[in-house]
Amino acid sequence: MYQLTKNKHFLIGGIVISMLIWGVSWPSAKVLSHYGQPIEIAFIRFIFTFLGVLILLKSINTKIFISKKGIPSLLGASVLMAFYSLLFFTGIQKGMPGAGGVLVTTTTPLVTFVLAVIFSKRSLKQKEIIGLLIGVLAGCFLLNIWNKYDKIFDSGNLFFLGSTIVWGFLSRFTSTSNQYGSPLSFSLWIYFFCIVFLFFFIDLDSIKQVLYKANSLFWFNMIFNAVINTGLATTFYFYGTSKLGPEKTSSFIYIVPFAAALSSFIFIQEQIKWNTIVGGILGIAAVWMINKKSKSIEL
Repeated sequence: MYQLTKNKHFLIGGIVISMLIWGVSWPSAKVLSHYGQPIEIAFIRFIFTFLGVLILLKSINTKIFISKKGIPSLLGASVLMAFYSLLFFTGIQKGMPGAGGVLVTTTTPLVTFVLAVIFSKRSLKQKEIIGLLIGVLAGCFLLNIWNKYDKIFDSGNLFFLGSTIVWGFLSRFTSTSNQYGSPLSFSLWIYFFCIVFLFFFIDLDSIKQVLYKANSLFWFNMIFNAVINTGLATTFYFYGTSKLGPEKTSSFIYIVPFAAALSSFIFIQEQIKWNTIVGGILGIAAVWMINKKSKSIEL
């Protein structure tokens, strides 16, 4: 029982840290978007992510191969992951990263729970409904929606909404990854096949141009986004979906906007406004409500 509790605390702690990293990744992704088109940035990022996760798995002596039965799920997850990355970077490039970030983090848990109702045919618990409503309210405060409601659905931000739907389906694929071997290995091959899929749509000359004008700022943000953000944080999130389920894991995303605001305050001295504090508290309350008194899980 102690070991189970210890492992569960490790899992939840890891997911929380991953959400904090995701929060920092939004301004970092905006920097990368200035160096090339979304497909070019996504392709380069997946190469570094794959190499980073491969080194990690080798260092902890984890088998990198999965069962053949998992190949259909793996291919489906890879297509969704590649598509999500294109939508994400296009949204970063054309939309408002601040508003888009809140849109994604507010709607992702909603989409994930709706998909659970449709595909798993399970009804939502009262605490989950309350938690989701609190999460939506948190998003309204974080967006300062009473002053920006006319800009929320600008064309660029529609890419963020599309990425939310894609992520919801992706989470369902990764939630079954432990059936085919290590969830970490499953994630590794997702990144590999993302490289393969995107290769057929990229222009190698454009990739060379991106690398030619890359400077230290580019490489710092690329390594952070590829290795720390995607390679570690996103991979741990996928691991979480295989243990907690996609619904419970997605609820922690409500932490991301507040983490983004806090990191902006720490690193670039951006002022934290009262609505950000209220929204952040409500987001944390939403996570607590959805996950309180959860049943024990086998890790």
